[in-house]
Amino acid sequence: MRKSVRIFWQIFFILFGLGILTILLANWGVFGKMPSMEELENPTITQASEVLAADGTPMGKYYLPNGNRSLVKYKDISPNVINALVATEDKRFYDHAGIDLKGTLRAIFLFGSEGGGSTITQQLALALFNQRASNKAVRVIQKLKEWIISVKLERNFTKEEIIALYLNAVPFSDNVYGIRNAAKTWFQKEPDRLTVDEAALLVGMINGPGIYNPRRNPKLAMDRRNLVIARMVENNNLSAAEGQQLQAMPIKLNYKKIDENTGYAPYFRDVLRDELKSILKDLKKPDGSSYSLYEDGLKIYTTINPLMQQYAEEAVYAQVPNLQRALVRQSFIKDGSVWKGHENILQRAMKESDRWRNMADDGFTDKEIRASFFKKVPMKVFAWNANKSKDTVMTPYDSIKYHRTMVQSAFMVMDPVTGEVRAWVGGIDFKTYKYDHANIRTKRQVGSTIKPLLYAQAVDERGMTPDSPVEDVQQDFGNGQLVPATSRTCSGRTMTMASALAWSKNCATAYIMKQVGTAQFVNFLQRINIPTKVPNYPSIALGSCELSLFEMLWGYSIFGGRGFSTKPYFISRIEDRNGNVIKRFDYSANRKEAISEASAYIMTRMMQGVVDKGTAAGLRARLGAAEMAGKTGTTNDNADAWFMGFTPQLLAGVWVGCDDRFIRNDSKGGFGGEAARPIWEAFFKKIYADKSLGINKDEKFPEPPSMDNELLSADPSMYVTSDSVTPTAEGEDAGVGTEQDYMQNNNEYIGPESKPIMDEDKPQKDTTKKEPPKATQGKPIGSQEEPKKKKGLFNRIFGKKDKKNPDQHP
Repeated sequence: MRKSVRIFWQIFFILFGLGILTILLANWGVFGKMPSMEELENPTITQASEVLAADGTPMGKYYLPNGNRSLVKYKDISPNVINALVATEDKRFYDHAGIDLKGTLRAIFLFGSEGGGSTITQQLALALFNQRASNKAVRVIQKLKEWIISVKLERNFTKEEIIALYLNAVPFSDNVYGIRNAAKTWFQKEPDRLTVDEAALLVGMINGPGIYNPRRNPKLAMDRRNLVIARMVENNNLSAAEGQQLQAMPIKLNYKKIDENTGYAPYFRDVLRDELKSILKDLKKPDGSSYSLYEDGLKIYTTINPLMQQYAEEAVYAQVPNLQRALVRQSFIKDGSVWKGHENILQRAMKESDRWRNMADDGFTDKEIRASFFKKVPMKVFAWNANKSKDTVMTPYDSIKYHRTMVQSAFMVMDPVTGEVRAWVGGIDFKTYKYDHANIRTKRQVGSTIKPLLYAQAVDERGMTPDSPVEDVQQDFGNGQLVPATSRTCSGRTMTMASALAWSKNCATAYIMKQVGTAQFVNFLQRINIPTKVPNYPSIALGSCELSLFEMLWGYSIFGGRGFSTKPYFISRIEDRNGNVIKRFDYSANRKEAISEASAYIMTRMMQGVVDKGTAAGLRARLGAAEMAGKTGTTNDNADAWFMGFTPQLLAGVWVGCDDRFIRNDSKGGFGGEAARPIWEAFFKKIYADKSLGINKDEKFPEPPSMDNELLSADPSMYVTSDSVTPTAEGEDAGVGTEQDYMQNNNEYIGPESKPIMDEDKPQKDTTKKEPPKATQGKPIGSQEEPKKKKGLFNRIFGKKDKKNPDQHP
């Protein structure tokens, strides 16, 4: 053998050996961690956690910017998508074992001018286990690792499984991840219903999500879509005539991206997220690691009823615009004098605004930034219309005033026995106003809604009854503590306890407080599990203390809950991505006996006097309910308006007011019976009309077996005497000014904030012709049969059935 030949073979075998050694070193993790066999057999795709209503309706998701995925099974992906993907990205996909040698050599010798050499399997390896390196030398090593991983993936998964994994992992335009979310975002349909042109558009995005975005670059997106269609023709998935016809079609989008504002009950989901973070801290995976709300694809089943949620929002939106009109008619709102002495609030709002922060980041001085707030600019502001917005021109400073003058509201509905929350409205528009007014941490003065709790203690511990005489006289608690502060609302008369409650008599309530004892009442509030520590002052009998709407429902649960205090709860169970229950919740852990069942029943009957003759007179009759009970509440100057009411099946509470308490409705319409009660009434009118909800207006409160006193079980209205004073609760009437209307259309219907996550949640007839999958050379592409079982099946995607229990999915 000549020397030159010998040297050639020496170099060849040295290089070959080095190549083998390099592959082994890469496989052993010398050049960076390689996934274990367990990780390869059970690859983890970052997956969004889903929030589901009580009936399984999707409500929303929690996810990281690159983690909004919903895994979909192979059989639920349209064959049009499969055909488009294979034809475009890897037409020899069914013939190689993870590495396409021909494609790789073509990419090397032609420097990628006719496409890269990465197979679908290699791209999956990159998506699952690596992040593309920018350094070319590092990228070469990374490519080698991808080859090794690809071969291992091919050995552990079927071709169909690899395609499903790939389509669940890859990004599409607008930071949308996974084929299911892409189909929903761009076309509002499930991926099994995608037509050829839609599938081609989505597959075309994969190669360059930013470049081929049809919203931003429609011409490039169409060219790319047509290229995919051409590749499908070349791959015998379509005839030439079909391809030409599809390429001539315009792009038709039905775009709606899922975000935090999309779905059902956005205020509720914001509170739920914080609750889940706390719960998940104490839950561990089988391997001992912690669950991630944003990455682990959890399913959170809640107690929310979607229909009740929509009706609750509609009820709020029907009433609050009326209150807004009444508010802005007042002269101190119109001339801006309401802000006199409160300029510091506006100054603080300026400095906390995005405009201030952005300008400061850009290097503007405080003086320059402040000056910009007094120059008129075009802007979009909140308004009471169907779009919840309007275009206008005003100064940023005036826009702060404008938005802070909006009337806010909170409405919450729960089962009084189990504590299951059925509806949660935290404000008037989550997109504009993120602050949740139903949250347990959001506290406002509760006014007269506290009175039934005091009366309940008097009944349970002092033996008082609806016909017990009470004195409507100002009370002296010593040390100059007069309750109420003035005696102008005191009639000086003796009346029944039922009358005092029905007409919300402050002086008579102070009398009852004196019989019960201030310290004893504070202890009672703790006993029924009100979390807030209420101060030991006699004026708390009139609602001077601050509690949240959440806490008020908790407290009122003792009435409809037959003496038991029940904490509102809103999660029924949490499942992992495989459907295993990792946490279950029920009401038994949240219930505690607070008063006797007989005392609860007496209070329920007494509170019916409120909705029959008192401060919410006629409510029961208008709704046609056999039995219901409630209580209005109003704080000084109508800063807060409340209505708490319940039937045998539901307990609901309403709060109305402005975030700044000095902004209030001084008219008669600002008290609880006129401002808050209509929301409650509108809601119950809707649910009584919807028979599917099973809320029966003929339902009655169950009478306790021990209730043998005819006096206590009789019609409560017989103990309510008439009152010549118009029921305005505790609010003062100050008159109104001239009208200034912030509404664009006073009579426009404003739909609920909660809407289905996709328009086509329910199956609808698809009139678009779907081309059947065409057979290609050798193997069927896009076959809808389940793949045969192989080692390492990705069960959480493909939903394999247990052979022993064929109807049970993992």
